[in-house]
Amino acid sequence: MEDAIESIKQYMRAANYLSAAQIYLMNNCLLEQPLTFADIKPRLLGHWGTCPGINFIYAHLNYLIKKHKSSILFVLGPGHGYAALQANLFIEGTLKKYYPEATHTEQGIAYLIKNFCWPYGFPSHSNPGTPGVILEGGELGYSLATAYGAALDNPNLIVACVIGDGEAETGPTATAWHLNKFIDPATNGAVLPILHLNGYKISGPTLFGRMSNKELKSLFYGYGYQPFIVEGQAIHQKMMGALDQCYQTIRAIQESARKGNLKTPPRLPMMILKTLKGWTGIKTLHGQKIEGNCLSHQVVVTQAKTDRSELRLLEQWLRSYHFETLFNKENGFNEHIRSLVPDSKLCMGNSRHAFGGKPQVKALKLPTIEHIAEDATTPGTIGSSSMRCTGIYLNELCQFNTIHRNFRLFSPDETYSNKLDKIFETTQRANVQLKKAWDKDISSDGRVIEMLSEHALQGLMQGYVLTGRHAIFASYEAFIQIVSSMTDQYMKFLQIARNIPWRGDIPSLNYILTSSGWRQEHNGFSHQNPGFISNLLQKHGCFTRAFFPPDATTMLVVLERCLTSCNAVNVIVAGKTLEPRWLTPELARKELEQGLMIWDFASDLNPDIVLAAAGDYLTKEALAAITLIQEDMPSIKIRFVNILELSALGFGNSDCSFSKNNFNDYFTENKPVIFNFHGYPSVLQQLLFTMGDTSRFHIHGYVENGSTTTPFDMHIRNKTSRWHLAKEVFSLMAEQKVIPQQDSAALNKKYDNKLSEHRVYIKKHGIDPDEIEQWQWK
Repeated sequence: MEDAIESIKQYMRAANYLSAAQIYLMNNCLLEQPLTFADIKPRLLGHWGTCPGINFIYAHLNYLIKKHKSSILFVLGPGHGYAALQANLFIEGTLKKYYPEATHTEQGIAYLIKNFCWPYGFPSHSNPGTPGVILEGGELGYSLATAYGAALDNPNLIVACVIGDGEAETGPTATAWHLNKFIDPATNGAVLPILHLNGYKISGPTLFGRMSNKELKSLFYGYGYQPFIVEGQAIHQKMMGALDQCYQTIRAIQESARKGNLKTPPRLPMMILKTLKGWTGIKTLHGQKIEGNCLSHQVVVTQAKTDRSELRLLEQWLRSYHFETLFNKENGFNEHIRSLVPDSKLCMGNSRHAFGGKPQVKALKLPTIEHIAEDATTPGTIGSSSMRCTGIYLNELCQFNTIHRNFRLFSPDETYSNKLDKIFETTQRANVQLKKAWDKDISSDGRVIEMLSEHALQGLMQGYVLTGRHAIFASYEAFIQIVSSMTDQYMKFLQIARNIPWRGDIPSLNYILTSSGWRQEHNGFSHQNPGFISNLLQKHGCFTRAFFPPDATTMLVVLERCLTSCNAVNVIVAGKTLEPRWLTPELARKELEQGLMIWDFASDLNPDIVLAAAGDYLTKEALAAITLIQEDMPSIKIRFVNILELSALGFGNSDCSFSKNNFNDYFTENKPVIFNFHGYPSVLQQLLFTMGDTSRFHIHGYVENGSTTTPFDMHIRNKTSRWHLAKEVFSLMAEQKVIPQQDSAALNKKYDNKLSEHRVYIKKHGIDPDEIEQWQWK
């Protein structure tokens, strides 16, 4: 044991030296000469304070891996401690595998140190270019949920997740502690949370850092964990013993569960590690406490480039690690350090779970949709719910993929509400807590996870997908906005990862947004918000896609596409009410190929005007407007275009090039175009900017007019109703001299009267009139 501890101490000294040197040095990286100003980087960037604790944890995990030959995935919450992670990847040799210059030589150390926080070198935070990383850790709060997602359906994997005490104050982390209640040890891996308490954030103490041990133990025992606290003297011995006990506890619980002997909810371990912030670094500077204080959070001696006293203090600090006894130019790291490095396959930076590609990613076996889709040979046939059909599809999907266990549905308590409950014929909702006799559709190994924390679900999905499995997150449209920033962080990760040659393909992140604002008239204004789509379509180009299936059949075709796509973020927007069927599977697939389509059954040749719609309820209103126009003014020739897919690149299938010429093939070169859009009009405005004369485009959409009212009144309030569309067609056709001005005026007055009458009617009866409720396509 003493020899092992000596190896850990020497390993940690080496890692601490390399961590600090990355922040400060650009020359003289082995300190073969006294430091000069010329050796110091012109910009000092990085975060020192958390690095020693990370190095301590990593070294001890390496010892655990070597002892038990176990596969451990490392998730680092405080990603600003990247210098420490990079140092460990360098020592274990993983970095060299992906960056050949990172050799255990003088040149390799110079490469590592010089390129940290250097233009076109390495960033300041862990990132997709870091081997073994599935979390960037820039925006704090997501490490624990991501770790639990990685452990799902990975029965032999342990995920060691380091949570900083600053990160532990975030809302997403607070809810993620409860995710242990979804982890069935019979079929899943385990997460070992390591709460690293160094006591301070950037400029002050952390809440957790000032809690007593009794409070900490009570808190985490209440969360359902068996907490271990490591602190004080002989900390290496304590850490070694605690980690081994945690490991043995995890394996014992898993073995008991897999033999069917686990009768009570498992109490898995978690660790609370207390070390000084900036441990082993500069003790005081200019009369202020540094080690063990918030002043060690980032760069400590900030004037080392120009102040000789700070330069000398930096040199004393770096030389205190005696790196020359740990590394030499001929043989690399010494035997003590090399003895702590696991076999290459077991190195945490080389974990096969973190890189995507085959064999980690197994394609789903998908159901055929033809037997689920309902008859739509006559367009406008009433009676299909996109979400009910999705529930049937997902039920079969779970049946087909039982063996591989590589699909999960995540939803915040809304599987029933969103009409997806057909899935419970095959699987159930996961929960390992004690059950009541009357509980429904709950089992320890269910493939549906429901929790009223969108952040926790998003993290689970990210961890699950990044380790090669497939998932759908189904949510009320308005409330998915809670994770907009988290999704944006993931998209940044994905954008970089797509260009890293050694990262393989991963399944796409798939959202279903339902209970949309257009049919949240019963819940009111707070439930009406299509803003998530706006955020998605403002950035990241071709790999972020929003789909607006107009009916249940198209919904199934889109699902098929999304579940076979990779390296993308897909958002499907679909209602759950019974709505008309418009397309057969053949036509739906045809529309999906291009992302939009002229609907011949609703279009004339040589049109005077184009009506276009994106979204099921908006499509219905546009087609209803066409029937009114045909009745009132049949001489007007109309083309109807349905828009199925949008991306930041514009209209249509984001995998295809869609130029201005393509656009004109659908929307003509110079005719007026009226859009009826599911989301905010500004989203379409930005996509139309490069498509020629924008004065011919007229966009209707959600304009923040909502309340508790009737479904059709939502369209009236936002001017997306059939009557508003018809009025605008008549006005534009009069301007174009297609119809007489007096006819337009008369028809506008007719529909103004209908708008007034509708308001009177719903205030009296509380529902929409029959002509709206019973409308059918003719």
